[in-house]
Amino acid sequence: MENAKVNVKANKRALWLIGIGLALALLAGSMRTLVMFITDFQWFDKNGYLTTFLVSLLTRLKILIPFWLVASVSMYFYLMGLKKKYYKYGHLVVDKKEDKKIRLGTRIFSGFAGLYFAWLIAESIWLKLLMFMNATTFNVVDPIFFRDIGFYLFQLPFLKHVLSLTMMVTVWMVIITAGFYFIMFNLRKPMEGSLYDMNEIAGRPNFNSVFSKDLVKTAVNKIALLGGIILALISATYFLKAFELLYSARGAAYGASYTDINVTLIGYRVVMVVALISSVAFVYGLLRDHRRIAVVGPAALLVIGIVTAIFAGVVQQLVVEPDEIARESEYLVNNIEFTQAAFNLDKVNERDFPMEQVLDRETLERNVETMSNIRINDYRPLLQTYNQIQGLRLYYRFNDVDLDRYMIDGRYSQVFISPRELDISKLDVQAQTWLNMHLRFTHGYGAVVSPVNSVTNEGQPELIVKNVPPITEANIRFERPEIYFGELTNHYVIINTTQDEFDYPSGSENKNNRYDGGAGLELKGFNKFLFAFRESSMKMLFSSAVEPESRILLYRNINERVRKIAPFLMYDQNPYLVLNQEDGKLYWIIDAYTSSKYYPYSQPYRFNNQSVNYLRNSVKVVIDAYEGTTTFYLYDETDPVAQTLDGIFTDLFTDASQMPASLKAHVRYPQDYFDLQSEVYRTYHVDNPVVFYNGEDVWDVANEKYMDGVQRIESNYVLFKLPDGDREEFSLIIPYTPKEKANMTSLFVARNDGDQYGNLFLYKYPKDKTIQGPMMIESRIDQDSTISPQFTLWGQQGSNVLRGNVIVVPVEDAILYVEPIYIQADNANSLPEMKRVIVAYQEKIVMEETLEEALAKIFGEDIPAEITQPVKEGEEIMIPADQVRQLLNQINNLFEESSNNLEELQQLIDQLNEELAPQEPQVEPEPDPESDPPATGGGNN
Repeated sequence: MENAKVNVKANKRALWLIGIGLALALLAGSMRTLVMFITDFQWFDKNGYLTTFLVSLLTRLKILIPFWLVASVSMYFYLMGLKKKYYKYGHLVVDKKEDKKIRLGTRIFSGFAGLYFAWLIAESIWLKLLMFMNATTFNVVDPIFFRDIGFYLFQLPFLKHVLSLTMMVTVWMVIITAGFYFIMFNLRKPMEGSLYDMNEIAGRPNFNSVFSKDLVKTAVNKIALLGGIILALISATYFLKAFELLYSARGAAYGASYTDINVTLIGYRVVMVVALISSVAFVYGLLRDHRRIAVVGPAALLVIGIVTAIFAGVVQQLVVEPDEIARESEYLVNNIEFTQAAFNLDKVNERDFPMEQVLDRETLERNVETMSNIRINDYRPLLQTYNQIQGLRLYYRFNDVDLDRYMIDGRYSQVFISPRELDISKLDVQAQTWLNMHLRFTHGYGAVVSPVNSVTNEGQPELIVKNVPPITEANIRFERPEIYFGELTNHYVIINTTQDEFDYPSGSENKNNRYDGGAGLELKGFNKFLFAFRESSMKMLFSSAVEPESRILLYRNINERVRKIAPFLMYDQNPYLVLNQEDGKLYWIIDAYTSSKYYPYSQPYRFNNQSVNYLRNSVKVVIDAYEGTTTFYLYDETDPVAQTLDGIFTDLFTDASQMPASLKAHVRYPQDYFDLQSEVYRTYHVDNPVVFYNGEDVWDVANEKYMDGVQRIESNYVLFKLPDGDREEFSLIIPYTPKEKANMTSLFVARNDGDQYGNLFLYKYPKDKTIQGPMMIESRIDQDSTISPQFTLWGQQGSNVLRGNVIVVPVEDAILYVEPIYIQADNANSLPEMKRVIVAYQEKIVMEETLEEALAKIFGEDIPAEITQPVKEGEEIMIPADQVRQLLNQINNLFEESSNNLEELQQLIDQLNEELAPQEPQVEPEPDPESDPPATGGGNN
């Protein structure tokens, strides 16, 4: 007996300890959640997106709290009703102590179960609910049910989710009901002298003696009601499944097919009606003890489902497939039209490219900007080179190299640009202290810029912006080279402390600075404790370096930052840096997308590891690298998904017209999006359903030899004049070849500049001529009696020959092919060096040390160097006559518009004079003679 008491006390003590531990864990979790909410509230408010934050939070709470109350109360009274009937019909004694415990346990269970269900519902449905309520119409209807496309993107997902949650809750109620009866049976206390009591005393418990007929009938009634609800939900499910046939993969193409509409749809509608009738019959049958009536409905549903599946298979095999083109023709047309519309390919402007192939000196001179922007560098070896010759210190790292266009000394020029970020993990382990990581090493510094078309005599990129502080050989303005927000800034920092921040290295010394921007949240008062708790940092709380005026910078990684503000958008994987020449600051631009997988009849594709069948690049996000200011510019106001989000999050989007012109000039059509479109269009450029079905005109994206392997050619930004254009444009191109062939059939082009941004063109080459594709050029290089032996010779001298991209360069009605050749020594620290340039035109192919020499060899020795070289500082710039006429027309229009306002006219004239005035060269400080020279190889200094 004493041992039993000791065991009871030990068990109680253990239960108390477990309870206290759970309570403390719950308290700590709740406190952390509260601290995260308060600090995030401040952060969103500081960054101007408080409404976006509150819409998300308040919508969740508006769903969670009512559902929690209703679910908890309903479940409690439901279980208490079960208990009451259990005692009544089970002829059991009600023990007050035991009943009190049961009530308490039921309240606790109901509260937690209700909270779980409410949280699950709120977390999963809040955005779908808002999009359902704010749905925008597409003004396009599907060809089967004649509903607006908005129904499928905004309403159908919400209705499906509600139905799924309702079904889940109902099934759980069945489980809870069965579990409650099981628990009550084990907590039973029968009346003294009852049959159950006598059998239990005799050691022979009789289950049937406890569950009287009345009690069994009560349980059956509950099951009947829940079963009837489940059958009604099945009926609703099949009502919605009919719309899901527009996502069927059964037929010749994605979307509803002949069999889906003529067999499966009918089967779904029969199931819907039978399930609805069965729900009533099931309840009636169990309540009236007519079990056959109860089971006939579910059995009929099973039979109908099997028969429909078999019949659909027979029709597909015996009716459709023997005459598939005729049967599926209208459905193929639906798939083609809706896929093109979903990926914004229904507006591609197809043009014939004449390919007269007439190039001479005069043609090249007319296209001087095209020729002077031919890319003979590549971003991959360039990244390695930047890190070695411009890393300067172990803790600096170039994470990526991007291609953009700038006005360099008066000429529209393509350049490579890469930010010099601070990688704190590269600090010596002993130097990775809390003070260094969060107070002192706070930012990267500057960027490296090099033109795409020139290299040094050693084959390295010619840098027009380099070193720290930035030294520039062009009219590029730098006012704020510090990078506090970037791709490698993965931890918080505190600014305005007593500790100076490291700015940049200068010889054997380090230059320090103090942050002068407005970013960050103040650490005065209670805030200091909140952020110390948030970051689990006692040092922040007790450090004397952190003052009331100090501020903490959070979410400094730009990819994390944008996803924190708007997690419902998809983001491009390649943010790029812009040197804003208006204010001399650095900005990041990230392309953002609206997407869906519910666009009817549209073929799904993988994008950023997600399946999508609708995609729009509707948003451009601009982030100030110094201030962290983040602006979501709505760039496609015609996108219904973006319009819906704009109606929900009213402070999120800024109109694209408000983007500064100096930043708008650097907006690019994103490669990821263009690559997906080009993948879709290689099949879906066809409008004829018969040709589409037979796969007669499927294209491939051209291949190329790159470095030491073969790859699918990448889309390239190329500066050239479109055949019907009046000036060179920054365009994104990719060449197509016929399927499994090497000749080029067309060129897919996305325009980037000004009002032409986003316009897609397909230039189709003549079918009566063989237009060489990149792999044909590669084969000619391998077979050339001069070039191929040279490759072999270099390879035998301890070097590797690396081949760059084949650049397809349209020049008026002809095409040039340019491929840079790199040499890299076998030793580990060697850098790839651009040593030769191959140029192919018509039947000619040459390899020379420079692009000028290669062009001269093909087109004649009198090709002037200016054709392939950017204009240098102080040189005269020749403006073509058509541009002069355009400028004069602009002046005349301005005069007519302002003739009634002399003051405004004078302002326009002053502005025009300022734009036409020659740029003064930027005077850069002399480099510190004590500074370390840039490394030329062999690792970072």
